Amino acid sequence: MAHLALEIQQLKQEVHAMWGLVLEQLHRSQRALHTPDSALVKEVSRQEKRINAGELKIERHCESIIALHTPVAIDLRFVLAVLKINTSLERVGDAAKAMAQFVRRFVLKAEEKFDPHLLAISRLDEMCREATMLLEMVQGAFEQEDSQLARRMFREVKVLADNNVQAHSALAAYIQDHPEQVQQALQILLLVRKLDRIGDEAKNIAEEIIFYLEAQVLRHRSGKHRGQ
Repeated sequence: MAHLALEIQQLKQEVHAMWGLVLEQLHRSQRALHTPDSALVKEVSRQEKRINAGELKIERHCESIIALHTPVAIDLRFVLAVLKINTSLERVGDAAKAMAQFVRRFVLKAEEKFDPHLLAISRLDEMCREATMLLEMVQGAFEQEDSQLARRMFREVKVLADNNVQAHSALAAYIQDHPEQVQQALQILLLVRKLDRIGDEAKNIAEEIIFYLEAQVLRHRSGKHRGQ
């Protein structure tokens, strides 16, 4: 196997490891919402450091491949796609960390009792599951080199976007009825927006997979054309 091919294979393994760290981070943060545990929250912080280190490692590896091997065609598209996928995965990790920070601030250390009803009306659990599913779907598309699976994700992400809209309405009504809980409600709203952002990052990743496999740029195209 040529040296470039070996480098590409190693890069794929690094992205696989990064994806695993980010998914694990999402699962931990979701558990922390229901089982407040300072040790679990601390592990999320430690995992964030691993994710940041992984992002830097992948970025440097991509730069090294371009500088030393001057890849062309599909190899070049792959490396360029990985650079952007890497950034998206790190942003997903940031969203998961924000959930853990919420638990530390408003559940573990808060003087006032946290209202668990906020989790229910915001559909935070459902949005966490949907965000995780989207991330797993685009991971499958990446590792199986399946552009059709990547395109299917554009349809699936609408559920997350719809829940985001409904959560905004529910939280606005809650704040009117419980003005004393406005700080907690606004923090939940920020988490809802971050989870919706994970859907945006999943779309970005899907676009990069299609670019890499089909040499087709989907950015700035309408939703119906993305899914074709």
